[in-house]
Amino acid sequence: MRGWQLRQPPDPYTTERDDMSEEDDARFAAVDRRRRTQRGRGLLDIGVTPSAQELAQFYAIPPDGRGLPPGRGSYAAGQTIYADSCAVCHGDKLQGIPAVGIGGDRLIGGRGTLASEAPVKTVESYWPYATTLFDYVKRAMPFTAPGSLPDEQVYSAVAYILGEANILPKNAEVNGSSLPKIAMPNRDGFVPDPRPEVEVNR
Repeated sequence: MRGWQLRQPPDPYTTERDDMSEEDDARFAAVDRRRRTQRGRGLLDIGVTPSAQELAQFYAIPPDGRGLPPGRGSYAAGQTIYADSCAVCHGDKLQGIPAVGIGGDRLIGGRGTLASEAPVKTVESYWPYATTLFDYVKRAMPFTAPGSLPDEQVYSAVAYILGEANILPKNAEVNGSSLPKIAMPNRDGFVPDPRPEVEVNR
């Protein structure tokens, strides 16, 4: 007695279109439309669209300062904020604390050492953009409560660090307009990657 054999629909991504019947071709078109629709909301079709408020928690400040929040900061205010929130890890003179666990990086000094046998990488000697300092402090500092500093305190902490590094005058104000214009000592020390951006996940 002959048994029944289920006919499996062709995989539209491995089957040659010329080898398919009209029925298979219709199935292919339906699957393709479904795939195209799902690309915008995830292949599993689960989850919800995040609100603007939720998305505001995730950001990256580029060198040109796009996305910097309103507010301003000063060296004097930053000195107090640094002493209260930063010195415990980075040292009272921004010299860094090389202790295991809570030790923080050195923040200033090191100019002219990057090509030596003992390079000293700091905000002053290595970081190419002042906007990166704001971005990092805002999202990751202080170590015990990352992201807890209000924007004006972040601006002030940045003003203090840059002032101590002799990159910015100690009487200068830091805000969203002035920060991208600050010329960091190693601004031209990086080589751009000429390769084009490629979207890996489609």
